[in-house]
Amino acid sequence: MHPSCHRYHFSKSKKDVQFEQVIDIYIYFGFVIVLFILSVHLFPKTPVMNHKTITISSFSLFPLMIFSTCFTFASSNVLHRGSSLSVEEHDSDTLTSPDKTFTCGFYGLGGNDYWLSIWFTNSLDRTVVWTANRDKSVNGQGSKFMLRGTGLLVLTDVDGSVVWQTNTTSTDARSLELMNSGNLVLRSPDRTILWQSFDSPTDTLLPNQLLTKSKKLVSSLKGGAFYSGHFHLYFDNDNVLRLMYDGLDISSLYWPNPDFTVFENGRTNYNSSRFAVLDDTGHFQSSDQFQFNASDRGLGIKRRLTMDQDGNLRLYSLDKQSGSWVVTWQALPGLCNVYGLCGRNGICVYTPEPRCTCPPGYEMSEPTDWDKGCKPKFNFTCSKSQDVKFLALPNTDYSGFDAIYNSNASFNFCRQACLDDCSCLGFSYRESQRFCFGKSSLFSGYKQPSFPGTLHLKLPISMVASLEQIRNGSDPDCSEARDQSSEARDQSSKSVRWAYLYWFASAIGAVEILIFFSGWWILFRKRDVQSTLEDGYRAIRSQFRRFSYEELKSATQNFKGEIGRGASGSVYKGVLADQRVVAVKRLGDVYHEEEVFWAEVSTIGKIHHMNLVRMWGFCCEGKHKLLVYEYVENQSLDKNLFSGDYIEWRDRFKIALGTAKGLAYLHHECLEWVIHCDVKPGNILLDKTFEPKIADFGLAKLLRRDGANSQFSRIRGTRGYMAPEWALNLTITAKVDVYSYGVMVLEIVKGIRLSNWVVKREENEEQEAELTVFIREIKRRLQCGEDLGIEDLVDKRLKGKYSRKQARMLVEIVVSCLEEDRNKRPTMDSIVHQLLEIDGESKLPKSDNED
Repeated sequence: MHPSCHRYHFSKSKKDVQFEQVIDIYIYFGFVIVLFILSVHLFPKTPVMNHKTITISSFSLFPLMIFSTCFTFASSNVLHRGSSLSVEEHDSDTLTSPDKTFTCGFYGLGGNDYWLSIWFTNSLDRTVVWTANRDKSVNGQGSKFMLRGTGLLVLTDVDGSVVWQTNTTSTDARSLELMNSGNLVLRSPDRTILWQSFDSPTDTLLPNQLLTKSKKLVSSLKGGAFYSGHFHLYFDNDNVLRLMYDGLDISSLYWPNPDFTVFENGRTNYNSSRFAVLDDTGHFQSSDQFQFNASDRGLGIKRRLTMDQDGNLRLYSLDKQSGSWVVTWQALPGLCNVYGLCGRNGICVYTPEPRCTCPPGYEMSEPTDWDKGCKPKFNFTCSKSQDVKFLALPNTDYSGFDAIYNSNASFNFCRQACLDDCSCLGFSYRESQRFCFGKSSLFSGYKQPSFPGTLHLKLPISMVASLEQIRNGSDPDCSEARDQSSEARDQSSKSVRWAYLYWFASAIGAVEILIFFSGWWILFRKRDVQSTLEDGYRAIRSQFRRFSYEELKSATQNFKGEIGRGASGSVYKGVLADQRVVAVKRLGDVYHEEEVFWAEVSTIGKIHHMNLVRMWGFCCEGKHKLLVYEYVENQSLDKNLFSGDYIEWRDRFKIALGTAKGLAYLHHECLEWVIHCDVKPGNILLDKTFEPKIADFGLAKLLRRDGANSQFSRIRGTRGYMAPEWALNLTITAKVDVYSYGVMVLEIVKGIRLSNWVVKREENEEQEAELTVFIREIKRRLQCGEDLGIEDLVDKRLKGKYSRKQARMLVEIVVSCLEEDRNKRPTMDSIVHQLLEIDGESKLPKSDNED
């Protein structure tokens, strides 16, 4: 148990309490000692972890399980009337939900400050999801959380003063329960809810917890404390769900995009209610018609939607094995879109990770706090124009505060207008559009290669300024300072724990010896466990990054061993210095501009989904442009489906479902709206369990949700899989991927290549394809209620071993995907829903007549 986490004790007679404390001490001592031995011997090289974060196989814990059966005690999820939870030096009881998912108690962050909180019991960092009275902590000793005899729930400090209480004074309250949902509920004798923590969220929304008109999520301050921060998720007065920055001296909305109307953002304000909810499968829906899905959508996963300290709203899923959290959706594609992230005068830059910096001539107001932004190193007065100069910051801008605006101005006009205005601190000019924006204040600055304008910063002519600090930046979360502070707290906590452990060892030496020999047996597995953990930490450290050309040349042995070739380039197998096996794609001459390439790749590198091939990094050195992907063992779907051993039905359905999930993520939930444009079996890779992973996504033009730049300059894709709109020169939308997916699924069902069904005349004009005739006939049978003849459609190599229900559903999906009118085609999101409904229908027929 973490030393800063203290559990409750019930108010009982002094004699009973003393007896229970003696028993609990012996139980606790034994438990702490065995985990101490395991932590010292099994995890000597891993970061400091308390015993709740240690994950050991059930086989390894067998001796401990035998021992613990003699010393078990129940952990309650109920606090009865007249009982209390206390912060005491050696007390370690807590309220725990029946399924052990959530824990409620006093949570400390170092020093003598404690908060009454609810947290995920088995997460690596004991992630807090709710806090009572977050803006005022209580003392580490003598503070209590009690359900009084009057039925009032109160939090008192060491002096007995009430620092927080529920909004009910009902005398009917009989018990306080921590539910499996994470909801802390005050009930009457007839089980009526009198108060619940779900009605007063802090920064986190849990599944089935309603967000309504009167509620909002407020981020914590940067630095790890629970105090209220500056970023809010709430329903605005127009009934639209929004993110707002409410800072020290300014407030501003920043999501959805404030430059667009409600309807352009895909929302509606024609709704009479305000509510939003995340369900158990990872689907979020709001009354303003905003919705999204977790990339790992499905039951059985612990999730949380959190308004993070950096201003981004993220959905997290808990990895049961490691106890760590994985981002499965986020509101903003990049942190530089968060308003006020770097404070007044600060600029957010991508390096490629988002970092804060001060513009030339400015410095941080406080060295460890970007909320305070930057301050000028000079004093500006209304100087003469000859005393002022402008420093050009390409691809840089500040949001708002446009004291001067002209939609058709020359550069010299814009410059002179800023010189003539004493309040003007600089101006933004877009040469191609002749847009001029003079800035009376510099707030929410950002630099990104795709921005078409240049910021001209007004500085004293005597000031020597460099653009170097704009290129480098620093962490907007000041993580280094935070990590040092955290390390200091850990060292302090460790010294306290050591003092306790020595006392424990001397008090119950006999128990220590017994447990020591039990633990010694476990040490034989030390090398395997330690090796596994080190591999995990290595993977965590090796995130998306930039590689040198020589590094990749060495990894691929001078680009030998080609494993694939496509329109965008050749692919080689390689082994990195950290022994990771990778696939290195050497791009052709189509990618010329380095800034465009850098911006495109940095976006793709942030896209993560189990059904997408993971990009580990890139290389961009002159003419050498390469992408580094994870290596997928079983090669592509076409090599498995059309040659060699046939694929079993269960794997075929898994491939159809997984591919649909990956495309749905790209189309609907991705950091950017990405259209693949070349969905085909050759771009679907299969891992060792035949889980599909979509390759080459993002190499087509990235499309923004606002629909800008939605025209493609040339046709991409493979003949046979291309939607009719390519030939008709229509605007390309995500429905081209839906069409290609339909062709591919038909190939999965039939087990033969269908893309060569296109018949041509001698003058090279396409006739009606055999595929079109086939689809028309299947559609007619569906409309007339006739038998589809599934037996004739499914791959004969399966010899009848397939699910007729799943096969029929796939054929129906194919028909809908191959509609010539793209508006009649379904979305990939709806296809995923259809397939999930029959995902469990994988039983093979017992006879030919089984339906």
